[in-house]
Amino acid sequence: MSDQKFTGRREDVRLVTGHGRYTADVNMDKQAAAFFLRSDRAHAKIRNIETAKARAAPGVIDIVTGADMAAAGWKGLPAMAFFKGVGGSSLNVPPRLGLARERVRFVGEPVAVIVAETEHMAQDAAELIEVDYEDLPVLVEAADASTENAVRIHDEVAGNLAFEYEYGNREAADAAMAAAAHVVRVKVRAQRIAGNPMEPKSAVASYDATSDAFELAVPTQGISDIKNTLAAITGLPVERFRIRSSDVGGGFGIRNEVYPEFLALLLAAKRSARAVKWTGTRGETLSGDHHARAADLSGELGLDRDGRFVALRVEWLVNLGAFCSNAGPLINTVAAPTSSAISLYNVTAVHGRHKLMFTNTTPTTAYRGAGRPNVAYLWERLVEEAAIVTGIDAIELRRRNVLRKDMFPMKTPTNSNYDSADPARLLKTALQAADWKGFGKRQRESKRRGKLRGIGLALFLEPSGGMGKEQVEIRIESGGKLAMYSNAGPSGQGHETVFPAIVADVLGIPADNIELRYNDAASPKMLGTGSFGSRSLISHGAALQTAAKEIVEKGKKLAASELEVAPGDVVFETGTYKVAGTDLAIGLQTLLERKGSELDTNTTIDLASAFPSGAHIAEVEIDPDTGELAVLNYIAADDCGTIYSHKLVEGQLHGGLMQGLGQVIGEHIAYDHDTGQLLSGSFMDYFMPRAAHLPPITLIDCAVPSPANVLGAKGAGEAGATGSVPALANAVMNALAAVGVRQLEMPYSPDRIWGAIHDQATAKAAE
Repeated sequence: MSDQKFTGRREDVRLVTGHGRYTADVNMDKQAAAFFLRSDRAHAKIRNIETAKARAAPGVIDIVTGADMAAAGWKGLPAMAFFKGVGGSSLNVPPRLGLARERVRFVGEPVAVIVAETEHMAQDAAELIEVDYEDLPVLVEAADASTENAVRIHDEVAGNLAFEYEYGNREAADAAMAAAAHVVRVKVRAQRIAGNPMEPKSAVASYDATSDAFELAVPTQGISDIKNTLAAITGLPVERFRIRSSDVGGGFGIRNEVYPEFLALLLAAKRSARAVKWTGTRGETLSGDHHARAADLSGELGLDRDGRFVALRVEWLVNLGAFCSNAGPLINTVAAPTSSAISLYNVTAVHGRHKLMFTNTTPTTAYRGAGRPNVAYLWERLVEEAAIVTGIDAIELRRRNVLRKDMFPMKTPTNSNYDSADPARLLKTALQAADWKGFGKRQRESKRRGKLRGIGLALFLEPSGGMGKEQVEIRIESGGKLAMYSNAGPSGQGHETVFPAIVADVLGIPADNIELRYNDAASPKMLGTGSFGSRSLISHGAALQTAAKEIVEKGKKLAASELEVAPGDVVFETGTYKVAGTDLAIGLQTLLERKGSELDTNTTIDLASAFPSGAHIAEVEIDPDTGELAVLNYIAADDCGTIYSHKLVEGQLHGGLMQGLGQVIGEHIAYDHDTGQLLSGSFMDYFMPRAAHLPPITLIDCAVPSPANVLGAKGAGEAGATGSVPALANAVMNALAAVGVRQLEMPYSPDRIWGAIHDQATAKAAE
């Protein structure tokens, strides 16, 4: 798919004219409305739930509580836990049945669901429910939860420790660190933030008693994952679940799992013999949708006398929240921290140890970057600190230590298989585009205006794609049109445009003749998963291209029959089958129209991970009198592998950059330390980045095609968030260094920046 062919996304007309179909647009026969009563406290025993008055309220059909969920006999929500921890230990996964039973563990946890004729009736009835709570001590921070006398959030989990995980070689790292000429140490915090998709979490559920089957409409990044999880929870076959998900108003990782509300609504639909619809509010999204990041990161970097990196030791203290989400434990252990532990740097002795703790807060999960920004943030702060300690210029330090292009493919000290990269080219390209050498002049100009100017660089490498298999199907319909079936439902990526274009390029037919049908009830049962982890092009795109090539091969036999020649005499060129040395020819489109289903293809491919990388540079300016921060310029040199649409990749990079920018300059889910009450539960209190915060952006393609998949793709969805967090952090700290500020945690809001400058000035005056 070349840029010359790009005339816009096919789906945009529908979406921007209000014709998108989201979960709130779904209605079913005999539909009732649901409202969730949620916990107003962070930690308490439930002595009793009195529902009699609410059941007698006008329009009320049913009220479901945690006791009802337990009586249903369903299993709790799962968490990916195929990996082992320290000493062969397993992840602790406390039961989470959909509604709180016997105890509430975070503000916003669903306690009961009220089903009524209208939403307002359900909400009015909720106010009549009386819950008798016995308050318990509250633990908001992971560090507090890990203290010796901390109250147990789950009786069966000693020390509130969900999991302890380590990777690398501890003995080798300790020995190399002991022999190092320099050892630098950094502690930083990746604060808790909210995914905040435009579309709130919502669902419509129904139950067919005759077939003992459920239908569920939800915003999701992959219907196959939802089906498989629901089957495991309920014990019903996968075929008993029909999942509907058309347009999804943002995913970012937090729309990729079964939430407790979905289970409660399924049971409510079964009990009431009515379809049940619930549309979440923004407040429910901020308090109940799984949060992100929430980790304290510590690192040690050892260097020899020449500034070569010889050892890396890492510790993470992760706040999982009150329960394990499906992906939260994975992304804080195996996914990013282990797979990209050395980033783009040549260090052979590595050891990491991560503790995952339960607290009285909303559970955390994967969110754009999914652990990658944490890895890059800690690494790049360590490199900047190493430059200060050794006296070696930070750019020179990176040049001495980046991996060479000829070292790829390579197995890392943590057993990842990096496919390809050219770190030196990324670094050189970004520095030239940013006019790094001219920064001093710009900094002096800012100083004349009373401003602090800073510049920050970050290198990074991240995993994308995944292991396993991916399956797609292409069916030929009337008129020779193609219907492509895939497990990959989009949430803004442009699948409806790029996937047909990939197939059209192979077949040599117009892309308008091809339609992508994702999350379709008529889809065949297929292997594979949804859209997450920068995997769509690598997995679904590669599978569709492979299927298209199979159609071409099938077509050769049919063309040979039509042309009355041997199949070996037929060649295929730009949509036409030809017989060499003759004028015999037949178009593939003609075969599609004549032969139809004879060209249907179902294809399964094996998957492998790829590793995108990049060098990002940010330039910022700070007003020391107000703490106001402005991002002046942003350069991103990225290796996303082979790019099939620069426009769509640019959109992905811009979106990820904006989300990283939000984390750096203002986003923060805050809880009261003593009560666990959410202090940022609405847009009045929770910062969201706006268009005015977006700087001028220069994106530079430095592709090295991946040998790990047929498209040579590497993924682009996470890169903006992964690179922007450390690049912007380094720029801010570079600016603040001029006034002596060496330590400041994100978010870099005006009050925090002003406070740091003021405190430093006060301390200096007192000397």
